[in-house]
Amino acid sequence: MSDTEIDVHPDADALAAAVAARLVTRLIDLQAAGRVPRVVLTGGGVGIDLLRKVRELPTHQAVDWSRVELFWGDERFVAPDDDERNDRQAREALLDHVALDPSRVHPMGADDGSGPSGAEKAAQDYADLLSGLAGAGAAVPGFDVVLLGMGGEGHTLSVFPDSPAVHETRPTVVAVHDCPKPPPDRVSLTLAVLDRAHEAWVVAAGGAKAEAVAGALGGAAETDVPVAGARRAGTTRWLLDTDAAAAIPGS
Repeated sequence: MSDTEIDVHPDADALAAAVAARLVTRLIDLQAAGRVPRVVLTGGGVGIDLLRKVRELPTHQAVDWSRVELFWGDERFVAPDDDERNDRQAREALLDHVALDPSRVHPMGADDGSGPSGAEKAAQDYADLLSGLAGAGAAVPGFDVVLLGMGGEGHTLSVFPDSPAVHETRPTVVAVHDCPKPPPDRVSLTLAVLDRAHEAWVVAAGGAKAEAVAGALGGAAETDVPVAGARRAGTTRWLLDTDAAAAIPGS
């Protein structure tokens, strides 16, 4: 059973700032313990904003960014230079402004003209990368922090309710087609990857997320509310603004 924590902040801006400060502190602590932190990034408004907030923090200079390993939880399968790419947005917000080791930054594949069928190869390539880094007997590394956004219907990563991806039981990477929101083709980790995560941080803002947040915390099935899969991690942190927390009983 995952340890669960809930932190509520006044609004989306305060939320992004608080998560940024928490992330910097976690990176510093892990490095002080001799670790190379492995972090899975997310996209979305708050997910990218918190990376901008990291860049603004004076304490971010205490992180040895060359000893941070970065992954993505999902990616829009569009052209490499498309503004919708999560990794492009992350680079503009933070990654291009800190001294990362390029060999420790692992973006998912982009559409180089192959069209939707190329997402299958991109997923397999990423699965192979993860298994190669995981060590003997594991399909994926033990991630230190997995940042998770969510949609109003409860999707997280690019795993949507009652979709093929939500029924995938292997800790792997899948191609996702016919997404209910654009773009239709994506590459995504599965929820089972969270079984190997030390911490999952669900970062959500806005009243449109409130019912799904409450459902996930109330024990909803992953097939109905995929973000409920965050409880698979060793520790699950729900980092919310007031509106996203509004339907939690007693909030």
